Amino acid sequence: MTIIIKNRSDEPIYSQIKSQIREQLTNGSIAEGEQLPSVRQLAKDLRISVITTAKAYTELADEGYIVSVQGKGYFAAEQGNELLRERMLCEMENALEKAADNGRKAGLSDDEILAALKSIMEESYGKCASDK
Repeated sequence: MTIIIKNRSDEPIYSQIKSQIREQLTNGSIAEGEQLPSVRQLAKDLRISVITTAKAYTELADEGYIVSVQGKGYFAAEQGNELLRERMLCEMENALEKAADNGRKAGLSDDEILAALKSIMEESYGKCASDK
């Protein structure tokens, strides 16, 4: 697990940790069932407060991305976890809403927006030419 803290970021440190762990969980860099570093170990590795790492872990657990096992630590939640599935569905809906809004601002019709989404899905989550 790799976490990079940006001291000059406006985003709070706990939120940086949370978003990076969430990204690694959703992209498979952290395997389902894999044990995460202890709160104390992560704090030591990042040279930050234990309170900060505990807050990130607690929020990730509340959102269903990780689970706490008493006396053993935190583990990546199973992909079949219903709460995690709901969170990911919500994130997808928010991203699609933003994409549709951007398409409409660009003057695209709903059919053109749907065609763009279908094209992306057919390319297995391909990226725009400008991202390559």
